[in-house]
Amino acid sequence: MSKEIKKVAVLGTGVMGSQIAAHLTNAEIEVYAFDMTQEVASNGIEMCKKMKPSPFYNLKSSELITVVNYNDDLDKIKECDWVVEAISERLDWKQDLYKKIIPYVNDDCIVTSNTSGISLDSLSENLPTNFLDKFFITHFFNPPRYMKLVEIVSSLSTNASSVEIMDNFLTDVLGKNVVHAKDTPNFIANRIGVYGMMVTLHESKKRKLSIEDVDALTGTLIGRPKSATFRTADVVGLDTMCFVANTAYNDCKDDPERDIFKLPDYIKKMTEKKWLGQKTKQGFYKKVDKGVIHSLDLESMEYKPMHKKKYAAFSIAKENTYLEDRLNSIVRVDDVAGEFLWSCFAKSLAYSANLLGEIADDVLSIDNAMKGGFGWELGPFEVLDAIGLEYFVNRCNSENIKLPDWLMDMPKNNVKSIYTYINGKKHLFDYKINNYSEVINNQKVIDFNYLKSNNMLINKEWSASLYDLGDGVASVKLHSVLKPELNPIDGSMMQVFAKSLDWVADNNYKGLVISGDGANFCAGANLSLILQAAEKKDFKSLENFINTIQQIFQNIRFSNFPVIGAPYGLVLGGGMEIIGSCDRRVAAAESYIGLVEVGVGLIPGAGGNLRMLSNLSKK
Repeated sequence: MSKEIKKVAVLGTGVMGSQIAAHLTNAEIEVYAFDMTQEVASNGIEMCKKMKPSPFYNLKSSELITVVNYNDDLDKIKECDWVVEAISERLDWKQDLYKKIIPYVNDDCIVTSNTSGISLDSLSENLPTNFLDKFFITHFFNPPRYMKLVEIVSSLSTNASSVEIMDNFLTDVLGKNVVHAKDTPNFIANRIGVYGMMVTLHESKKRKLSIEDVDALTGTLIGRPKSATFRTADVVGLDTMCFVANTAYNDCKDDPERDIFKLPDYIKKMTEKKWLGQKTKQGFYKKVDKGVIHSLDLESMEYKPMHKKKYAAFSIAKENTYLEDRLNSIVRVDDVAGEFLWSCFAKSLAYSANLLGEIADDVLSIDNAMKGGFGWELGPFEVLDAIGLEYFVNRCNSENIKLPDWLMDMPKNNVKSIYTYINGKKHLFDYKINNYSEVINNQKVIDFNYLKSNNMLINKEWSASLYDLGDGVASVKLHSVLKPELNPIDGSMMQVFAKSLDWVADNNYKGLVISGDGANFCAGANLSLILQAAEKKDFKSLENFINTIQQIFQNIRFSNFPVIGAPYGLVLGGGMEIIGSCDRRVAAAESYIGLVEVGVGLIPGAGGNLRMLSNLSKK
């Protein structure tokens, strides 16, 4: 069954519905945006246009949205290839809406719900069989443009071809990471993510850690979003967090960890006072003046100036450049911060392991769900490997933290990790067979670890490496040893570029791809090196460095084979000059590209202005 999705009906123009409509237009899909009245629908889309960060790549694409209402325009559903319902989380409202649209849904149309926690079984109750075969759940995460995860929940009644079509569309057209979840309360990401958040709330209160200290410990330091715990709650909204937590508490009656989802008294007080976070201008944080933000004291329930404490865990963590090493060391730190982080990790990872088989069939689905839905750099089982499986199991045993039998048995059977490479191929531990099974490699993704395991690494320096991609194509991977999250340009990176151009030419390869797999492509030159040279008045070295970069970028531009830049994330200053020198660019949608040097009083020094004008003149 082959089907192209060209036109979509979005039912509901609230926060999620309007943003799903916006992201569909980012992929040049026509949208009918439905709501109760024309005015409500129009207001929903207009509010969406004003959101920051913007749900649209370009506001002009909003012209692809046609605002309609249920009373006058249900006929338009007949034109649609996909109908996605995104109204409030009320089962009776959703079912009433399904019954209203059923007469207008064409035979080939797919219908899904964007529910964040209502079961497919409940949604499907008393609906006709010929509707259920095309009906399932596609749970987007907020904000839909920026959060990668979509959870698909289907049933035995669902047509498998429809699920496959939607999976491919979400992945290939909307750029999502799709995970197939089981029909359980809150599915995968919210079940584990909110559990982890509730554990963090309880553990921080028990240790009397301040809100700002908890956010400092649970953000980028441990591979989580910058908003960490409490600021994330403010952004999402305490009402939303409470809804998900209450859903888990009310619907997971057999969950041994059910009581963790009980809302602390201070959360109840905050919701009563309507301190819901960003939407009400105050939550765990409150802006009291321009540039002045206070945090909530959970004991007194008063807002106070922030005062971050210094813990040994911070200095130990910062000694480690790579996240895996940082996590391994930080849980072993003997101070209140180290103990706090260990408790949060141990309980969340144990919870994830105990739910395997109930919410998902494999560890990869859980890891991908947490990375795509909550912005974790590493999923729970990848974190477990980083901490060390044997250490984790032994310490959990000593602290009476319950683990599943399959995980307890792994160290006894001399199994060292959840993930491993066997004969050059990535494998994960499959609890069902008590052995490793191969992870199917996505052919559309460059997996540098896979290439390294298959002896495809040609040359490695501190900040970049050259790999053989096969089929006569090579690739430069950027991976700064000093700032892997930003990949600033330095001499090591330039050395690899120069060697790579010669290697491709000498070996008669077809071309070269420049990319990476870190948080960002390249955020520019290492300005600290330039500043040090300027302070020492070593202008000769500075001139040589700039001349070297210019010559190498010129060699990229005028090479006898195609060079492709595959940028993503921050592509600033020198990063833009790299891709400007390439013959073609295959950029991720969420790439932030610009010559930003002027912001620190510099002029682009590696041909940035030339490349910008040259590439524009080709249009």
